[in-house]
Amino acid sequence: MKKKIITSAFSNLYTDQRIEKVCRTLHENGYQIDLIGNDWNGAEEMKRPYPFTRIHLASKSLKTAYFEFNWKLYREIKKRADHNTILHANDIDALIPNFLLARKLNIPLVFDSHEIFSEMPAIQGKMSQKLWRYVEKTIIPKLQFMITASESYAKWFYKNYGITPVTVQNAPRKLNFSLEFPENNPKVILYQGAINPFRGIDKMILAMHHLDHAVLKIAGAGPQKKQYEDLVGRENLAHKVHFLGKYKPEDLRNVTLTADCGISIEENGGESYYYSLPNKVLDCIQARVPLILSNLPEMQNIKRQFDIGEMIKDHQPENIASAVRKVLDKGRAGYLGELEKAAQLLCWENEEEKLLQVFEKAAG
Repeated sequence: MKKKIITSAFSNLYTDQRIEKVCRTLHENGYQIDLIGNDWNGAEEMKRPYPFTRIHLASKSLKTAYFEFNWKLYREIKKRADHNTILHANDIDALIPNFLLARKLNIPLVFDSHEIFSEMPAIQGKMSQKLWRYVEKTIIPKLQFMITASESYAKWFYKNYGITPVTVQNAPRKLNFSLEFPENNPKVILYQGAINPFRGIDKMILAMHHLDHAVLKIAGAGPQKKQYEDLVGRENLAHKVHFLGKYKPEDLRNVTLTADCGISIEENGGESYYYSLPNKVLDCIQARVPLILSNLPEMQNIKRQFDIGEMIKDHQPENIASAVRKVLDKGRAGYLGELEKAAQLLCWENEEEKLLQVFEKAAG
């Protein structure tokens, strides 16, 4: 019998594709998974082939929710862990109780940093940034097992904390692509993911002034949604920009397949964004949808290997529109060969091998 893995995250688990893939892979390879999240921002119904619980949070603000979750998570892990357990913490906001209990119980801990938490745009210049930097500086150099979501992140953690994480990209599972491309009229430009600042969404909305016979579909939810809906109204672009709402991961895949062009035009909102490899890039590649990409390191790296779309020169709406026109004129079929090669390499089946090696070492 393989070891039990207690996986925890400050997440309601519903749309977290990375945690779903990691837990499913570990479960399918014989580990006993015990997944712990919370009900912050709701607790939509979901099914998993392994046990999961969501800690109830009474806090009204995110700041107090972090403290409440960590206190309750400590107690939950302490009840469930034994000498045959591996702890698996996702991101800094779940790391402290895992680290303390791994030391107290002398059991292994695997830390998965989905991003560079202390360098996220939302906390730039705030007291919370100092707190998360302190947590990183105090704990990360003492870790034995760590994974992260991009090579650039791994280099950042090595440079700042002297640890070399294993890179496990958040790639989707292989899609056996045999669909015919849809004949969309107007053409469909797709943004999928969180509606947050520094994602370039507002710039893409303004770029629609310069694009004919095309619509922008925005699939997701987030704090900037109302602001961007208001922008669409002010710019009289309601006929060209449609907000689709939030989807389950399996339903979102079907939406991705219908697009003529995907966009991932993140701005440099701090090092976490600058060094990221957005999920939407890998999702579009697997769906054989060409992309408009920002000129950031991880996206440059993919574009150097595979001609899977166009990079924007800057975030001027006219220049974004110019890149979109190139992709739409060439069409999905024109990029299919390169997308096919990229999809065979950038898939979960290749990433999970590295994941399993980390947990085998931790189990040993």
